[in-house]
Amino acid sequence: MKAIWYEQPGEAAAVLQYGDIEQPQPGPGEVLVRVHASGVNPSDTKFRSGWMGLKQPYPRTIPHNDGAGIIEAVGEGVPSSRVGERVWIYEAQRGSAWGTAADSVVVPTHKAVPLPEWFDFAAGASLGVPAMTAHFSIFSDGPIAGKTILIHGGAGAVGLYAIQLAKWGGAQAIATVSNDEKAEIATQYSADHVLNYRQENIVTRVRELVGKRGCDRIVDVALAANMDINAKLVARNGVIAAYESGNAPQVTIPFYDLLYKNAALRTVLVYAMDEEAHAAAARDINRAIVDGALWAKIAAHYPLAETAQAHDALDSGQLIGKVVIDVA
Repeated sequence: MKAIWYEQPGEAAAVLQYGDIEQPQPGPGEVLVRVHASGVNPSDTKFRSGWMGLKQPYPRTIPHNDGAGIIEAVGEGVPSSRVGERVWIYEAQRGSAWGTAADSVVVPTHKAVPLPEWFDFAAGASLGVPAMTAHFSIFSDGPIAGKTILIHGGAGAVGLYAIQLAKWGGAQAIATVSNDEKAEIATQYSADHVLNYRQENIVTRVRELVGKRGCDRIVDVALAANMDINAKLVARNGVIAAYESGNAPQVTIPFYDLLYKNAALRTVLVYAMDEEAHAAAARDINRAIVDGALWAKIAAHYPLAETAQAHDALDSGQLIGKVVIDVA
């Protein structure tokens, strides 16, 4: 089968190889998926680059955790009725050298989630990491109906899913963005209010919208830069869920500002979520899709042979939406 792989960390063009390798076979509890689309995430390019000393545990690694395709074979213990099923895949590469940047991939059966018929493979390959991160950030501390949620980076991959899931869950969604184009996109994806943090005072504007009580949940992609803002805006007994610090390894916490509100700071890493959280995310993501409340935004498509260019395009930070590899 055709695949992309790397044998050592480094720049995409230097280490990613394209060619033929043997096709994997499903073992007990696994399914073999013919990959139609592979989603590229920032964590995929970080793993490949050896970011912050990340180790390469395998002599050869096929990148990418997310994908979508059709189940072609099943291993022992998996119902044969799953053969032919359209699925989206999450965390293919977690604990495995076999990612979705290949014609086929083997994953545990629970990581191949039924894909609603009207959601195409590119959209399915765009779920996984960002949608599950958004789900955990929004719902891990209980129901959100009637609550207010502030979402930093509202036009990012996680941010757009967070907006949509917040609205699906019955909350008011306030998003921050950096320019007018992103503001328009966040609005299209159902944000109630969109604030440009380069032009507006976020604390003042949010308080104008929701009052001094603040926001019940805050979802953050740049915690180091936003920590003081978050401490001012989080509601009493509220939660700040941060899935990135803005690449800052150290974050200063205004402890007493949080203490006096009994507020919680939650860090979110999709790869560390337990199976119950993954299952809940997969269930709710599909329910939101079926309800017509969740859509993917695709920024660019690349053929499998141009995966290195896709990695560079994602790392450029210039694209709004998901980068997808068209495998089939």
